[in-house]
Amino acid sequence: MSCGEPHETDCAEILDHLYEFLDREMPDSACTKFEEHFEECSPCLEKYGLEQAVKKLVKRCCGHDDVPSDLRAKVMGRIELIRSGEVTHGSAMPDVDQKGATVTPASSGDS
Repeated sequence: MSCGEPHETDCAEILDHLYEFLDREMPDSACTKFEEHFEECSPCLEKYGLEQAVKKLVKRCCGHDDVPSDLRAKVMGRIELIRSGEVTHGSAMPDVDQKGATVTPASSGDS
């Protein structure tokens, strides 16, 4: 998506990293770049507002579910492995269910 107008930061780059901005998972300098883009680009601002509303709705409707601590530990362990370079993001890793148990194709219930 692009509004057709030239910007210092391309619309595609803004939209590719929109959730990082929404989740404040980027440096302040990058956030400033996004805020400046939104001031001059109404289509991207509209998309930002829509995604922000969806995020709030999901949090309101689903934000009260407790995550089992063992599942959280497994997910955080995987994130650390990816960050350390021991495992690449696309590597095959076993699937886990909501309770943190490893799911095999025979036990996934898809057959």
